[in-house]
Amino acid sequence: MRKNFVEELKWRGMIQDIMPGTEELLNKQMVSGYIGFDPTADSLGIGNMVPVMMLLHFQKAGHKPIALVGGATGMVGDPSGKSAERNLLDESTLNHNVACQKKQLEKFLDFDCGPNSAEIVNNYDWFKEFSFLEFIREVGKHLTVNYMMSKDSVKSRLENGMSFTEFSYQLVQGYDFYYLWKNKNIQLQMGGSDQWGNIVTGTELIRRKSGGEAFALTTPLIKKADGTKFGKTESGNIWLDRSRTSPYKFYQFWLNAGDEDVKTYIRIFTLFTKEEIEMLEKEQSSAPHSRILQKTLAKDITIRVHSEEDFNAAVEASEILFGKGTEETLQNLSEVDFLSIFEGVEQEQINKIDLDSGISIVDFLTEKTHVFQSKTEAKKMIQGGGVFVNKTKVESLDTVINSRNLISNKYILIQKGKKNYHLVRVIP
Repeated sequence: MRKNFVEELKWRGMIQDIMPGTEELLNKQMVSGYIGFDPTADSLGIGNMVPVMMLLHFQKAGHKPIALVGGATGMVGDPSGKSAERNLLDESTLNHNVACQKKQLEKFLDFDCGPNSAEIVNNYDWFKEFSFLEFIREVGKHLTVNYMMSKDSVKSRLENGMSFTEFSYQLVQGYDFYYLWKNKNIQLQMGGSDQWGNIVTGTELIRRKSGGEAFALTTPLIKKADGTKFGKTESGNIWLDRSRTSPYKFYQFWLNAGDEDVKTYIRIFTLFTKEEIEMLEKEQSSAPHSRILQKTLAKDITIRVHSEEDFNAAVEASEILFGKGTEETLQNLSEVDFLSIFEGVEQEQINKIDLDSGISIVDFLTEKTHVFQSKTEAKKMIQGGGVFVNKTKVESLDTVINSRNLISNKYILIQKGKKNYHLVRVIP
């Protein structure tokens, strides 16, 4: 029996709008459906994981998922949810971004499973030979300006003005749907709720131009319980690309989710069943300190986006901040993870030449760095067992710091007490 895709999305809280007749169509036959991805960056962010998960559930329900990367629409810029005109990217940058996003999408969807194998399409392929005159003749004449002006994405921008380029975006996206409906028998477009107007423009174009029928479905935009934007931190977006967001930082984002937010996230970003999630919620309710929901979510999504090895490294790195870990643990970390863990920690610099002959621990902590204000204070803390160099307790006032103490050949980590860290960067 075919899995009910709409019911699956409903209990996960992943349906905002659905066109009448959509669920009936999906329950009757295998349907090809697509979601568009905006290639303005060379990586997908975690906000993009919502449509990725929707396509994944779509495929698991026996349907055929299509991911459209907007090589053409990326040149125009979608005004939906934007308060100002976006900078347009050049063709080579867009091509690079499209290639990177394709590679990421291939990690999540099955491209070799028979009739409902996933596909990736690029709308530049059908727009590159489409002249402006052809476009306004074949597409523009079918939709009135009044119809286009009624869309929220346009109305919200009228006061401050919007360019014709952005105004025309809904026609371009609408034609995508028409082209895919006509040439690939794609009957459904999905997306975030801010895309509803653009998606419906596509169904309207199909109806007016060819008398055909197509369907639409959107998910709600995720907001955190405190009203702030999902997927952003003080240091910026959370990306799927490890060079933009390290696996450690990625893991930490999910691990630090609030108790209310995590109930939403675990439904949307994992494939756990309703029963499994409800069991986890009961466990969390009876022992809130266990943070079982956060730990389960962080593990699941870190392994799927990165790897089990990266997850294990992230857990090990996390424990370092809570007093666990050894100098060997630090030496085994990549420089990126090491710096991610101690981001925001007070930093100082010393010259490598100062280490060549060795520096006594007390001089190192007071004269070469400013971990302590006085030698008396430093000595007292060392004798009390409260000073650590690279997670190793300093046992003697005679300890000497030299280049053998370097991590990644350029850092020394000083810990004063339980949680007070100083990072010393050694420059050539």
